[in-house]
Amino acid sequence: MRKQIVAGNWKMNKNVQESTQLANEIVAEVKGLNLDNTRVIITPTFVNISEVVKVTKGSPVEVAAQNMHQAKSGAFTGEISAEMLTSLGLKSVILGHSERREYFGETDAILAEKVDAALANGLEIIFCFGEVLEDRKSDNHFKVVESQIKNGLFHLSADAWKNIVLAYEPVWAIGTGETASPEQAQEMHAFIRKIVADKYNADIAENVSILYGGSVNPGNAKEIFSKKDVDGGLIGGAALNADDFFGIVNAF
Repeated sequence: MRKQIVAGNWKMNKNVQESTQLANEIVAEVKGLNLDNTRVIITPTFVNISEVVKVTKGSPVEVAAQNMHQAKSGAFTGEISAEMLTSLGLKSVILGHSERREYFGETDAILAEKVDAALANGLEIIFCFGEVLEDRKSDNHFKVVESQIKNGLFHLSADAWKNIVLAYEPVWAIGTGETASPEQAQEMHAFIRKIVADKYNADIAENVSILYGGSVNPGNAKEIFSKKDVDGGLIGGAALNADDFFGIVNAF
């Protein structure tokens, strides 16, 4: 049975004091929940990871990274390697977020290298992908999503997929005034599961968790998460408030 996951992407927000405070609040709020089939993940900035790891130790709240470099080490000023993340006790990393693709020029080829480096270091990957507004309006969204998944992940062996979580980001519906419906989310998630099944097999497709990253909040989470192929959310703004985040975790 695939896991339900709520992953909070803190992006470039919160200093160390604010990060540890938010982590403490989230740990306290999820303490009494039955999380048998639900994972709760938070992703502070690199500089705050070690302090947040201390706060979450012994709790069900997991800490992941927002990104990493594909090289093991070297002259890559400002970058962080997979080994640096695992040395902090991290087990998961987000790769391919729409902001990384758009603002930092991360291509499918670069992301395939990052995927390989993460897996080589035993990291689970939350792999992001999704179409922009022009793709959606030109009815090209399925092709774009399929291409991003194929180029980033379809070189992997079937066995590697036990360390893959997928996260669909309808970029066109994030901060644009456009709205993606729960039905549109389900339609895309079902398509994603089908192309994984076609490439590998039905077992892998049925066991991979597919998260929705389209402005999930406490008000819409229950309806979105009720959809058959939506296994949780990659949460942005609502992850920066403990009560909002808890409301989403509690929506299953």
